[in-house]
Amino acid sequence: MDNIFFLIMIALASLAVLDLVVGVSNDAVNFLNSAIGSKVMSFRNIMIIASLGVLVGAVFSSGMMEVARKGIFVPSQFYFDEIMFIFMAVMIGDILLLDFFNTLGLPTSTTVSIVFNLLGAAVAMALIKIGLSDTETIDNIVNYINTEKAKQIILGILLSVFISFSVGILVQWVSRLIFSFQYEKKVKNFGFVFAGICLTAIGYFIFYKGLKGTPFYGDIKEFLVGNFLMLMLLMFTFWTLLMFVLDRLFKIHVLKIVIGVGTFSLALAFAGNDLVNFIGVPMAGYHSYEAWVASGIPASEFSMEILSKKIPTESGLLALAGLIMVVTLAISKKARTVVDTSIDLSRQRDGSERFEPNVVSKIIVKGSTRLVNAVNSILPASLHTKISNSFQIPVIDISEAKAQELPAFDMIRASINLSVAGILISIATSMKLPLSTTYVTFMVAMGTSLADRAWGRESAVYRVAGVINVIGGWFLTAFSAFVFAGVLTYLIYIGRGPAIAILLLIALVLIIRNYLTHKKNLSVQSDHGSLQKSESHTVQGIIEESADNLAKSMYLTSKTFEGVLYGLDTQDGTHLKKTLKKVTKFEGEVEDLRNHLFYFIKNLDDTSVRGSNFYIMVLANLTDIVQSLEFLSKKSFKHVDNNHSQLSKGQMKDLKEIQSNFSDLLLMIEKAFLYKEFGDLGKSIEQGDSVLDLIKSKIDSQIARTRKEAISPKNTTLCFNLLLELKDLVKAVMNLVDEYYSSSSNT
Repeated sequence: MDNIFFLIMIALASLAVLDLVVGVSNDAVNFLNSAIGSKVMSFRNIMIIASLGVLVGAVFSSGMMEVARKGIFVPSQFYFDEIMFIFMAVMIGDILLLDFFNTLGLPTSTTVSIVFNLLGAAVAMALIKIGLSDTETIDNIVNYINTEKAKQIILGILLSVFISFSVGILVQWVSRLIFSFQYEKKVKNFGFVFAGICLTAIGYFIFYKGLKGTPFYGDIKEFLVGNFLMLMLLMFTFWTLLMFVLDRLFKIHVLKIVIGVGTFSLALAFAGNDLVNFIGVPMAGYHSYEAWVASGIPASEFSMEILSKKIPTESGLLALAGLIMVVTLAISKKARTVVDTSIDLSRQRDGSERFEPNVVSKIIVKGSTRLVNAVNSILPASLHTKISNSFQIPVIDISEAKAQELPAFDMIRASINLSVAGILISIATSMKLPLSTTYVTFMVAMGTSLADRAWGRESAVYRVAGVINVIGGWFLTAFSAFVFAGVLTYLIYIGRGPAIAILLLIALVLIIRNYLTHKKNLSVQSDHGSLQKSESHTVQGIIEESADNLAKSMYLTSKTFEGVLYGLDTQDGTHLKKTLKKVTKFEGEVEDLRNHLFYFIKNLDDTSVRGSNFYIMVLANLTDIVQSLEFLSKKSFKHVDNNHSQLSKGQMKDLKEIQSNFSDLLLMIEKAFLYKEFGDLGKSIEQGDSVLDLIKSKIDSQIARTRKEAISPKNTTLCFNLLLELKDLVKAVMNLVDEYYSSSSNT
């Protein structure tokens, strides 16, 4: 039995490494968001600065390790074997939960995850002990759980959401009112003062966090507290003078310094505050194991009161953890996915939105719009005009591709994001709360984007829906962590060694599966076979570029119909489901082209406005084609999924004959578009008429077959649906070809 705990220690060490990897992938958004979003420096330099911050923060993070040992439960109430089972359940649950959110690209709180995993596992073990006791009842659970500390932590985390959002709005609104979006001249005049204020907040944060983890902090604590205002004044004077010198003598943009130092500080905060979330439990397990081995007492009798005492953390292990985080930061694709989610929700410009509106987001946006209108009606007209001018964004006529290359937001907002987040985390740390840095940084970013009017009428309902989804995910994290860790603890207690082995295997399989799924999704997003947006300014250019899209569309249409018939013939619901997913992707690409229409028309030459009519008709016909393919796929999948009777041989024969002729037609059109041989489109128009005649004849055959043969009503309905939709599909294809043939002949 004793060997099991040695194996558990090996497992905990391995899980610690894995937790560092998934944790960094999630929390990288905390300190990379502002620098990447503002594009103030190269990605390489951002990563170097962040990596240095992570390394420094990791070394000075020992003070927060107490949370994993005694912050949630009362160690003296548990024995060694029970504690080790709790720790195993917590680590498995934490890793799986964080990896799940990383795969979705949603930032969640590693602090909330570890706190509620510990709480759920400890409660489960406490209930087991109470159930086995003859004297204890459910009321005795308060003896096992550090309820006051747990409440304090949870309340601090929840308050951080509201406070961070509100402070972010207020500070950004005032800053934008002062600087406006055309801030370069004002930054040149007194930006060094603004930078001095930001760097004082960030500098205090670094200073406080750095010293708090050092052995001599206790010796100078009273001096720091007693001379706080003087130290802040000296720091402000130092930073302001330094920024003045760098700006005037060396011509260095002071806001770049602010963003660089701020990125370093938040990376330091992440490692210093959140490292406990990843290795706190394994290190507590290691100290428990050391104490138990030295005691010689059986595992089921050795009290874990030792965890109540302060135990120094090994600096070497902290440095190793920091190195693992730095490596993960450099290579993790999921980290960039999570960062992209936060940047997309806070970007200043419009574009494709990731989240769909929901009822709550619509209500919030409508209510907020009414409130803003009411406030504006009260304000004097001159004041309202002055405020509006400060928030007026300069209009730049550029293509969508170039617009995508612009920063998501400017350096003023990036500086505020970093400064406000840093100071809020400092205040929470001074109160000894393991604050969720994810909650703070994310909500500050959302608050500043709202204050900057990035959530305009075009995007507000989508952005609010995104924020609601992320916050909903945070509550889901807490509930899932609590329940999941509790269930795992019970399974491990019942099954011991075999249960741990099985759970570890399941966890490994799920992580590998999520990795492969995420990798596949990334490859799909970067697929060069997808439809490309037109950037041409002339009719001829539009015709040339659109031809490539139409060639791909004809190929996708042919393959989709072929896939539908194969799924119906073999009754393969899985194949039909995959076909439907491909159609959905195709539909999304066409929708992107439609969303691009605004930029397309704006960038047309004055002499080529006629091209907009052509492009609009092309998109309209493409939309009709996609809708027909979606109908064919959905109806076929529903038929097979509901286990209805297979289509008769006669029905399948008719459909396959149509498919053969239609595929030949699509291949002819595809080649004409692919090789820009637009004169050949005239031949395809004639062949299209013959395909339509064939479909009409097959409809007549199906009518005759229905009257004479005993055929399933469901089959008859499906067959007619397919034939009629195929007729619409061929018409949409031929309308597109006719439009293209006519336009190309006139250029």
